[in-house]
Amino acid sequence: MKHLAQTIKALSDPIRLRIILLLQAEGELCVCDLMAVLRLPQSTVSRHLAYLKRSCWVDIRRQGVWKHYTLSRESCSICQELLQLLKKHAADLPEAASDRSSLAAFQKTKNNPVCP
Repeated sequence: MKHLAQTIKALSDPIRLRIILLLQAEGELCVCDLMAVLRLPQSTVSRHLAYLKRSCWVDIRRQGVWKHYTLSRESCSICQELLQLLKKHAADLPEAASDRSSLAAFQKTKNNPVCP
């Protein structure tokens, strides 16, 4: 029961939900990408990502000083079913479309050799 509550609670925060939707749409993202789209400091983004990691939503890959995040490949069946529901019902929300557009614009202008 505790795992189920934590899994669902992770999606109850709008920032974490936006992160999940971005990762679902784009695959792997660097913290700098998420900072630019969400317009939040690194510490806040990292705190939300750590919560998602503890809740089994994301996996981390380290490259130098940067961490890259993807949706968990070994997520539980509940997470997988919730992701399908999100894909069906939330991916087309105006906020999600705006986040994807902001990400595309940022990635076109990104010129940071430290964060590939």
